[in-house]
Amino acid sequence: MISCVRFVQRIGKICPQCERRLSVTEFHRNRRRADGLAYYCKTCAAARSEASRRKRGIGAQRKPAAPVPAGLKWCPDCDQVKPLEDFPRTRKSPGRHSYCKPCHNSRTRETKQRLHGGDREYHLRRRYGIGEQEFRELLAEQGGVCAVCGHPDPEHVDHDHRTGWVRGILCFNCNGGLGQFRDSPARLARAITYLRGTTWQRVLIHPGVFQMCSPTRGRPPSQRS
Repeated sequence: MISCVRFVQRIGKICPQCERRLSVTEFHRNRRRADGLAYYCKTCAAARSEASRRKRGIGAQRKPAAPVPAGLKWCPDCDQVKPLEDFPRTRKSPGRHSYCKPCHNSRTRETKQRLHGGDREYHLRRRYGIGEQEFRELLAEQGGVCAVCGHPDPEHVDHDHRTGWVRGILCFNCNGGLGQFRDSPARLARAITYLRGTTWQRVLIHPGVFQMCSPTRGRPPSQRS
């Protein structure tokens, strides 16, 4: 039995807007549809898109004044033709964003400011689910200091990597330290035991000669003075 895609490729496809049977090359690709093609032909799709833009009060889509050579791309914001490397990558076709990197970054900052009030608010909301106001309230509950070492004015949100729940506000060193110990109470307990000197250690008693020594049992005679 011939597949749906091969059948459409052989006889063409009817556009429901203009009711014409057209070649598959007259339709954009759409992997989510059974036949792998867009619902409307390219001409009708462009007309519908323009009508939608006018209805929403969006101006006509800008186009480059002259054809763009291969290997280059036109940025609608700065109206410049630049190499493809100057445009951020995207997984969607054609593999590059519509705006060059400076214009893309400018648009991103404007969107964050308009929707979230700034980069920090966006970062806190996106990663931890709290805003600047909640951050300040949590810090005030801690007395304005790091919840671990007491260093003033900590800036880092600490959260449980398994549940995503926020635990407190820490300074850079304490937040990084917990991450290095993988949030493991067992690892931290062993580190405390090590720092208290209750583990066996290798001690140099003569040049090239070492002895395993436990500080709880005293040091070797050569270390007494």
